[in-house]
Amino acid sequence: MNTPWQAYEGAARSVLQQIGSALGIGVVEGKQTLDGKSGTQWEIDAKAIQEHGENFLVVEVRRYTTSSLKQEDVAALAFRIGDVGAVGGVVVSPLPLQRGAELVAKSAGIEHVRLSADSTATDYLAEYMGRRFIGVSAIESVTLSDSADAVVVRGPRSDA
Repeated sequence: MNTPWQAYEGAARSVLQQIGSALGIGVVEGKQTLDGKSGTQWEIDAKAIQEHGENFLVVEVRRYTTSSLKQEDVAALAFRIGDVGAVGGVVVSPLPLQRGAELVAKSAGIEHVRLSADSTATDYLAEYMGRRFIGVSAIESVTLSDSADAVVVRGPRSDA
């Protein structure tokens, strides 16, 4: 049985594949180890191939539910990105980044996708650049009020 963080990693990879066009992603590959120019190897949570297939992004998934990612966390990702030759990165977490982490992410070409901590591959709430993405496996009714914008993405059925 998967731990909560393992389930979250899997959900994050699936959600990134489903909303990938918003991030310029064509394909999301799973966890893997990449060789760094430094001579080290890095295990990454996912590898996102850009839509035109020439470049890739390193994906880091952190299911921190009590504190936001810190500057040091994002700086470590920035180093890995450069070491493995990626053009940028994506960090997925349920909480907003701390201010220092936001600054490092912006400088290093790292995008942040907020994904609710209880997300699954089919049922999720994600936010990227002010856009919200909702995945639902079964809809009885959905009510949106005020000025909410939503993109509903139909993922693979869990009963198929």
